[in-house]
Amino acid sequence: MALTREQKLGGLFAASAYTLWGIAPLYFKQIDVIPAPEILLHRIVWSFLLLFIVLLLLKQGRETLAVLAKPKLLAWLLLCAVLLGGNWGLFIWAVNNNHMLDASLGYYINPLLNVLLGMLFLGERLRKLQWLAVGLASVGVLWQIVGYGAVPWIALALASSFAVYGLLRKKLAVDAIKGLFIESLLLLPLALWYWWSYAASPAANLFENSVGLNLYLMAAGLVTTVPLLCFIAAARRLKLSTMGFFQYIGPTMMFIFGVWLYQEPFALERLFTFGLIWLALFCYSIDAWWANRRRKV
Repeated sequence: MALTREQKLGGLFAASAYTLWGIAPLYFKQIDVIPAPEILLHRIVWSFLLLFIVLLLLKQGRETLAVLAKPKLLAWLLLCAVLLGGNWGLFIWAVNNNHMLDASLGYYINPLLNVLLGMLFLGERLRKLQWLAVGLASVGVLWQIVGYGAVPWIALALASSFAVYGLLRKKLAVDAIKGLFIESLLLLPLALWYWWSYAASPAANLFENSVGLNLYLMAAGLVTTVPLLCFIAAARRLKLSTMGFFQYIGPTMMFIFGVWLYQEPFALERLFTFGLIWLALFCYSIDAWWANRRRKV
């Protein structure tokens, strides 16, 4: 069956989103002399400002104010904001401290963890290949703990924080742009307080920086929001099952950068772990493809 123009456009947006997420580590490496908490605060501040402009252009100010008038919803969004901020901060720290492979492993594990959380909290039933995928991923993690002698805590923290964040956002009646704006708004006071009280690197004062460095710091907003906007545009045109086949672009690019560009150590035990995770994702993808095909029949 020939693809429609909207499906082709959706595929282009999806590939763009996951590719931009995949090359994000290259951006953070350019400013790795700046402490991770300071990069995080720039990510929050400039994302807030950019999303504020986007909402104004989309004329969604009134709908956003309506969300802010709901205390219970705000409380849940605050929890989402904490999870997202923690995920952002840990990712920046991992990339800039030569743990890009751990970050890659985390985002490989993430879709499998999503499936597991769907079973536990959304009443979804796992099919046989999904159980096999989850089992293989679990064995891969256990192998690294036993064989490598270390818990892959960075990968597990990144995967679990983003999976729980995704689960909560799935349950909340807020679209992606307004939700991310409000999460940035909720994190903004903490970011500004840290900037004023604790940021002590030579780059903390924008008035003393070069124009080039300030542009790098302000680009944190673009690094955050542009892939998200591409993702939203893709999700409106494609089925989620189709979107899933694009999500391996990001961690694969991180893996390539970590091994061949930044030459992070890649022991045999870690190769076995990654191999099991890749096999698990292959089973997961085959299951998703087969389920999608049966729905079309």
